[in-house]
Amino acid sequence: MATAVNAAVSLPSSKSSSLPIRNHIIVSPERINFNKCFLYSRNVCVGRKVVTIKAQVTTEAPAKVEKVSKKNDEGVVVNKFRPKNPYIGKCLLNTKITGDDAPGETWHMVFTTEGEVPYREGQSIGVIPDGIDKNGKPHKLRLYSIASSALGDFGDTKTVSLCVKRLVYTNDQGEIVKGVCSNFLCDLKPGADVKITGPVGKEMLMPKDPNATVIMLATGTGIAPFRSFLWKMFFEKYEDYKFKGLGWLFLGVPTTSSLLYKDEFEKMKEKAPENFRVDYAVSREQTNEKGEKMYIQTRMAQYAEELWELLKKDNTYVYMCGLKGMEKGIDDIMVSLAARDGIDWTEYKRQLKKSEQWNVEVY
Repeated sequence: MATAVNAAVSLPSSKSSSLPIRNHIIVSPERINFNKCFLYSRNVCVGRKVVTIKAQVTTEAPAKVEKVSKKNDEGVVVNKFRPKNPYIGKCLLNTKITGDDAPGETWHMVFTTEGEVPYREGQSIGVIPDGIDKNGKPHKLRLYSIASSALGDFGDTKTVSLCVKRLVYTNDQGEIVKGVCSNFLCDLKPGADVKITGPVGKEMLMPKDPNATVIMLATGTGIAPFRSFLWKMFFEKYEDYKFKGLGWLFLGVPTTSSLLYKDEFEKMKEKAPENFRVDYAVSREQTNEKGEKMYIQTRMAQYAEELWELLKKDNTYVYMCGLKGMEKGIDDIMVSLAARDGIDWTEYKRQLKKSEQWNVEVY
């Protein structure tokens, strides 16, 4: 470690002078700063004379190195539009994408932005539903993951798409309750106005590396950000981006009629069989070899060894979006796998998060 040293050397008196000779020696090698200071004193024999060297050594803290993100986050815009001044888009398309016998309805919708809401794959927008709440105030915004690439479903950067499940449930009093914003969105007709805020979020941005392994874990409408990833990877052409890595999607749904965007994913497999894998977990219809229901973590367990080997690599990125319960199930798989290699999974996952390789957005 290099330091800056200021030393004062005192020599005994000579015959030619009754005054001590005081020489100042400055030693200045390359400096590294640590904000510490101490005195150093030592007697050194020079010929027949004893020389006392007193030095003050000062070291200062090194300049903090700015972390370079592994994600494609240059120029990302956040909060361009806020609740007090939302962007007013129009609904262009709104179609149900689940079967009639599916447990619940999920809709795919496209809104105009005219390029005024410059989002990236992995970001979200807010929607403020029309009307007022029980207190007579305007409804608060709800956030939804964007389901389209930055180019949009029409490829002109002038639209944004969402994937929304209609929320309807019976409360403890036996009353049917409808989610305010989800029902507002699912009921939209083409031409209707939509108040949009954002875009927001950087957690789920795609990695820069076009050779990365990107493992995507989704339940239900948690598929939204991964549809945006996959369109960029396999349906679109860019001068500065060509995906050559592996995109591996795990999608968990209750029934086959609940599978979202299945036709699109099958086309991606045809286009890039070496670069795209997709595995479905249909909990009410499929079981594993033990007869257990096929949840997303159950499906992943069938590839546990392969997934663990991928997770050891610096260019593997995991993205998780959907119901919060999936996170614990996935942790349970990884704990035992990591333990085989003498690794503490909790600590290892913390390191993955720090290096932007473990990204979670659950609700």
